[in-house]
Amino acid sequence: MTETRAQRSRLLLLGGLFMARYGWRPFFIVLGGGALLWLVPWFAWMPRGHAVSTQKQQAGEPHVFELFRHRSAIFSALGLFCSNYFWYFLVTWLPAYLETERHFPKPKMAVWASLSFLTVAVSTTAFGWLSDHMIRRGGSPTRVRKTFAGVGLTLCTLIMPVVVVRDPSAAIAWLLVTCACYGIFSCNLWAITQTLAGPRAAGKWTGIQNGFGNFAGVAGPWLTGWVVDRTGQFYLAFVVAAAIALAGAAIFVFGIGPIQQIPVKARPKPLLSSA
Repeated sequence: MTETRAQRSRLLLLGGLFMARYGWRPFFIVLGGGALLWLVPWFAWMPRGHAVSTQKQQAGEPHVFELFRHRSAIFSALGLFCSNYFWYFLVTWLPAYLETERHFPKPKMAVWASLSFLTVAVSTTAFGWLSDHMIRRGGSPTRVRKTFAGVGLTLCTLIMPVVVVRDPSAAIAWLLVTCACYGIFSCNLWAITQTLAGPRAAGKWTGIQNGFGNFAGVAGPWLTGWVVDRTGQFYLAFVVAAAIALAGAAIFVFGIGPIQQIPVKARPKPLLSSA
């Protein structure tokens, strides 16, 4: 996840500068073609072990509907939706906000927006190490993971001064602080999920959670655009993003149960008929 944040930071910086010089159409072609380059190293170095799959074959695997019997699976999906809403709000509308309301020229917008996402990447790396260090020193995974997730998403409400203060430098400072706070949360997101799911249910659990959570990629950009179109400004859009992030904090702290592997029932393996 940290690598993804850093890649988006570089992409926004280079993309903004590229579009300022050549326009958006050539950038779309370069972006689409460049997105395929990762396949070359992936096929060369992708994992080829069979330990997990063998374990699942021996013990059976849980049915996807079995996961819905556990509140932590449901609330982890809801929590990801809330956190993703905030993330997609930044990814899709931050450049437009900096250009239209802060009147940043495109090259300046590209620099500061990319630094915002780079801040998320650095923060995620630092606080991810810190959370693991605290657990290794004897801290409760439930307390550590939930504290980082809850505090990080709660502090994301600091994005409100970005749209309120008049000084552009102060607004950028608040934006970078907010992005650092999002990194406090994001470093523990999938650690929570994989701990809850365990090795036999991790694939299905993360698939359900990520599938539902990424509906925010539809809701966030659309709702933000609708609000901006109706009001003519970004203020209420920032309020909505902050409120949903705060709801996500409550879900991770109070909705999800203890951060420990949940026992899920495995489907019985089909009996092979004799010839």
